Amino acid sequence: MHDPHQSKHRGLEVESVNLGFQIAPMIDVVFVIMLFFMVMAGAVKVEHELKTSLPGVAPPMDNSPEMPDEVIVAVEEGGAVLLNEEEFDSPQSKTLPDFTATLTRLKMEADNRDAKVLVTIEAEEEARYERVIDVLNALAKARISNVTFTVGSEDFF
Repeated sequence: MHDPHQSKHRGLEVESVNLGFQIAPMIDVVFVIMLFFMVMAGAVKVEHELKTSLPGVAPPMDNSPEMPDEVIVAVEEGGAVLLNEEEFDSPQSKTLPDFTATLTRLKMEADNRDAKVLVTIEAEEEARYERVIDVLNALAKARISNVTFTVGSEDFF
């Protein structure tokens, strides 16, 4: 008779069937990704070029070389006053008119560019204090207030 515990498919073995590469799920994934990028492309803001005109430097009126905003004033032992290694006025001149006029022009040029003038005074060890005071008076007439002093020579540094 027939034993209920025995399977009908006793002699058959179940084989795993290789269905191959399933293209339908891959197409679904591609469509979802494509839909995502299409939706996100609408949210991207387009960048435009901003046309601005930057301020330029006007050409100098009298073809004089442009003075830097940081200048070095040297006071020599004999009373000579040098602005960026160029001597101004005579060592006996107390008011330093050429030096003061040059400093005033430098200050006006810097003010037109909204820049500050930085002055460094390098006085020789044997220079007279009165001459340094004359230089400070000229700087005050030109309304230059950013003044520093250096001490000693550069040979020691």
